Amino acid sequence: MIILTIRTDKPEAEIGLYNGEGQLAYETWQAHRALAETLHRKIEALLTSQKKSWPDIQGIVCFQGPGSFTGLRIGLTVGNALSTSYHIPIVAEQDPSWLENGIERLLGGETDKLALPFYGADAHVTPPKK
Repeated sequence: MIILTIRTDKPEAEIGLYNGEGQLAYETWQAHRALAETLHRKIEALLTSQKKSWPDIQGIVCFQGPGSFTGLRIGLTVGNALSTSYHIPIVAEQDPSWLENGIERLLGGETDKLALPFYGADAHVTPPKK
């Protein structure tokens, strides 16, 4: 099973490719405000480096949070879009063992069907002025 991992909760983004036996490739980069522009290109480059393509992905593990609102939103949206498009399972994890737990869940046949973010606090919404 080829598994894509995505972590986008901080300025340094991380993606990885795993199979049932271990890590195939992993990359981190300073995405900061360019995450939405770089994430797909970085995933494609990672796949190409392993002689894989988008349809080869058989499962996705995303870091769920807590972390940056925008970063989590972008990473989880990409993960959910790929999961829906290719009809593959997705799981989201949030503890320090997110990667190991997520891969274990996928290999065990689990799916969240939709990866939702965990921001670590309630949203701070300002009331309308009028």
